[in-house]
Amino acid sequence: MALTMTEAAAGHVKAFLESRGKGVGLRLGVKTSGCSGMAYVLEFADQLEPGDQVFEDKGVKIIVDEKSLLYLDGTELDFTKEGLNEGFKFNNPNVKDACGCGESFNV
Repeated sequence: MALTMTEAAAGHVKAFLESRGKGVGLRLGVKTSGCSGMAYVLEFADQLEPGDQVFEDKGVKIIVDEKSLLYLDGTELDFTKEGLNEGFKFNNPNVKDACGCGESFNV
């Protein structure tokens, strides 16, 4: 099981953690939401919780709880800029279908 990130995503996370002045890494997860069933949760983590799985890629710790790992295994996190919009993009090989608005997915 593994999670990875592109150079663009790693650079963005490193810069944000540095300017924030604290944090151990990036926490990824999923929650029940939207019309397709699951939505991604992304936040900066200040500490590890019991049951967390930690992956390190390009100098960044990616922290995932055990339940979310089943849905996120193999995911690559990217950071993209398109015109005035920028944000993280999840390249998740487990996704079978996503809603039209792009807010949720199912596996």
